[in-house]
Amino acid sequence: MTSLYRLFWLWLLALGLPQLAAAQGQQVRYREGRAQLDQGHYAAAMRQLEPLTQPVNHFAQAADAAYLYAVAASRAGQWAEAEQMLNLIRNRYPTYYGLGEVLYLQGQASFEQGDYDTALRTLGQLPADKYGAAREAMQATYLPRLQDRTTWQRLQRRYPQSKLVGRLYADFLAKNPAPTDADRQQIAALVQQFGLDRAAYAAALSPAAARPVARKSSYNVAILLPFLLDDTSWQTRRDNQFVTDLYAGMRLAQDSLQRAGRTVQLFAYDTGADTLTLKNVLALPELAGMDMLIGPVYKSGAKILARYAREHQIICINPLSQDGSLVADNPYHYLFSSSAATQGRAAAEFAARSFGTARPAVVLHETGKDDLAFVTAFQTTFQAAGGRIAAVHPLTVTDATSLGTALLPTELTGAGLLVMATDERKAATAAFTALGSIPVANRPALLAPGAWLDDPYLGIGQLSGPYFYHPKFVDQQRPGYRRFRQLYLARQKLPPSVFAGQGFELLLYFGAALQQFGPSFQASLAEEPVTPGVLLDGIAYPSGAHDNQIVPIVRLNGLEYQVQR
Repeated sequence: MTSLYRLFWLWLLALGLPQLAAAQGQQVRYREGRAQLDQGHYAAAMRQLEPLTQPVNHFAQAADAAYLYAVAASRAGQWAEAEQMLNLIRNRYPTYYGLGEVLYLQGQASFEQGDYDTALRTLGQLPADKYGAAREAMQATYLPRLQDRTTWQRLQRRYPQSKLVGRLYADFLAKNPAPTDADRQQIAALVQQFGLDRAAYAAALSPAAARPVARKSSYNVAILLPFLLDDTSWQTRRDNQFVTDLYAGMRLAQDSLQRAGRTVQLFAYDTGADTLTLKNVLALPELAGMDMLIGPVYKSGAKILARYAREHQIICINPLSQDGSLVADNPYHYLFSSSAATQGRAAAEFAARSFGTARPAVVLHETGKDDLAFVTAFQTTFQAAGGRIAAVHPLTVTDATSLGTALLPTELTGAGLLVMATDERKAATAAFTALGSIPVANRPALLAPGAWLDDPYLGIGQLSGPYFYHPKFVDQQRPGYRRFRQLYLARQKLPPSVFAGQGFELLLYFGAALQQFGPSFQASLAEEPVTPGVLLDGIAYPSGAHDNQIVPIVRLNGLEYQVQR
């Protein structure tokens, strides 16, 4: 019997040895992870600690291991990984003794990732008696970095009694070199509510027009474009011709400004085809001393350059983009073109004025960001004018069924207007076919993009009936265009492209603004009337707009284009 008991206990001991060895191994791994963290070897610490954080491994100090992992990840700048592990602690170990430290670090992780709402909400869960000063210090460090007006407005609404949020929001508004009347009223209200030093906001509270304008005899303009000089292949040179044309137009405008006594020095920088090259260019010390920046042409770099412009308070002009979100809440960033939303508003105003609102409109559109911005603005403006939208259909232009389904004869027969928000030729052909099947008496007017006029596959007969919203319209019969073409031919030995014209008009307009108003011309530009362009129908940035508000509506009459007024 004694032998049986002895064998039984030996068997139990044998079963427990692997578990004991595993527990000892986990402790060794945990100590090694802490040591690596203390020595600043963050990646090694994360590798040691990560298996211990998994609930399936049943490590007794899993919550501690997860917190140390998050600390290592944060010190390595891997904030998303840190936040993921902190979420695990909060969800899996809600009674963890170090929960306050977890919340504090998670607030910092949210700040670092630009999620200000979550950061403030997380920090708000910390007990004020223990973390009040530390929380205030963190908020004071990160909130001044916030440069998005919409987020500031949301934070101010959510924390209306926070003096720190109110003061920093007032500071943000005061940085605007051209504050609107609404900005000044908001600053005044915050000063009164929180007892802020009114003298510190005196400049922002005074009328913008009264501020002194700094002028120089010559201004330096940086041109940041992807010239791709390192790639001399024929394919790249052909695909990148639009960039060369854009710059050639600017050089011609530089000569025109010089002849008018307005000296502008151009400094061209090759930003390459990736954001890394652009960042390297922006690291050059001389960029911070420029009076104006022009570029880039790719959306991936636009936000980077816009952020640089805002941080260094240098006005930046995007030459080609129609994305209005790029210039939202950034007083130093302008689009030379009309945004898609501005085009939608202009098209709706013209439609309501010219076709009336008795019969509804039918709107067909692609689903890209700019297309949706156009449609949203058109709907809002047209309905505000008393109009009605009978139907809105998204299009898949590569799908013939999609086109046929969207262009319903029953809808078109009762409509007064068909709006097409797509450049695609297949959509144009389908629209003309559908409208041709409707009797003339019931046929709706057609409002389409100006890009259709450049499609060689569409005939004069088809293009003579519709109206076109055409922000880049250039009347080649104008004396200004003929002179520009003559000068461009003389220099380049080639006729100018659309991009050459855009580069020319852009620098001519903004170069003149530099000379007339100085490098901080936002407030003055907001009060300027419409400026007739040399090539374009007009240019205007009224009331603080940061994209060109002039959108010509064009109609082809015979062989001549007519701008509809």
